[in-house]
Amino acid sequence: MSSLLDNFRFAKLPAHAETFREEVRTFLAAEQPTLPADVRARSWIGFDGAFSRKLAVRGWVGVTLPRQYGGAELDAFSRFALLEELLSSGAPVGGHWIADRQSGPLILKFGTERQRRFYLPKICTGEAFFCIGMSEPNSGSDLASVGTRATRAQGGWKLNGRKIWTTNAHNCQYMIALVRSSGAPEDRQKGLSQFVIDLSLPGITIRPIKDLAGDAHFSEVFFDDVVLDDDALIGSEGTGWEQVTAELAFERSGPERIYSSIVLLDRWIQVLRETGNHAAHVNAVGRFATHLSVLRNLSVSVTSRLVTGESPVVEAALVKELGTTFEQDIPSVIEAALGADPSSEVDAELLRASAYVSQVAPTYSLRGGTREILRGMIARGLGLR
Repeated sequence: MSSLLDNFRFAKLPAHAETFREEVRTFLAAEQPTLPADVRARSWIGFDGAFSRKLAVRGWVGVTLPRQYGGAELDAFSRFALLEELLSSGAPVGGHWIADRQSGPLILKFGTERQRRFYLPKICTGEAFFCIGMSEPNSGSDLASVGTRATRAQGGWKLNGRKIWTTNAHNCQYMIALVRSSGAPEDRQKGLSQFVIDLSLPGITIRPIKDLAGDAHFSEVFFDDVVLDDDALIGSEGTGWEQVTAELAFERSGPERIYSSIVLLDRWIQVLRETGNHAAHVNAVGRFATHLSVLRNLSVSVTSRLVTGESPVVEAALVKELGTTFEQDIPSVIEAALGADPSSEVDAELLRASAYVSQVAPTYSLRGGTREILRGMIARGLGLR
């Protein structure tokens, strides 16, 4: 894979980011809710609007956005350190997560000045939470086949269709949706546009979806003759595919594609230390530590390319694919370890965390692009397809 790995710059976080990390740790020690591991394991899907607004007061929502729009104007390396601390501690960040990670940067890059001045300050103060409107029923991972359609109407657009797997849509004020604005599904990437949608508009119905773990962080969203102003269009009509491709580089490369199971791993290691039962599992723990080190290095490398304004789509896909495998291995190995001796007593908090992560881990290879789609992208990046 040398041709692809040549595009990675194996970068360490700069000193200022590590200094910032200590500030974040101090804040979390004082402000993070005290919650058991099975609740903290829900970190980046866990919704706590009050906690998100506490972060916003510190300037840590929309952290990379320019100060003129209310942001802290920190670099992506500082944001990486912030996210590592939030995720590894299991902080509930689902409220502001999407807006901070991709909606804000997308509006900054492709939006009008009016859109920037309206939406970005709301993101930075925690007044506006965003969800993503990409996936649709019956479309699978074929994003270019979206059927939700925006048609020209007097003074704007009329929107019809539906979106699914929209994380925390029922708690959000806005959605950025990829829809077809011209042509037919057979036109694929041509004729797609992105719109900012106020979820309080007439004609919008949001139905939360409860999963097997009992959570309802996903929603299905229906649009029935929803009237959008012209200003809802992001960028130019028909440029949605370019925008969403750039957006996915942010979605696929961050620490959340490595740390989804990290609270469970941390709790297991803690229990092994407390019980003195670590000798039998030292190889497994060492393997996880080694894999995490490499994955983190790759993720920081992608961040370094984002800092320079590049769009490392293929490299981000590789990080996401390898990261997903790591995240799914953690509950599998720990579950097997806990079941190896049925007569031994298992820490109740660890057992609950293991049960939860084992239930949701199969979804890790679906969200942000399925394994098959990502491997296809990587193959093309290597010139194999």
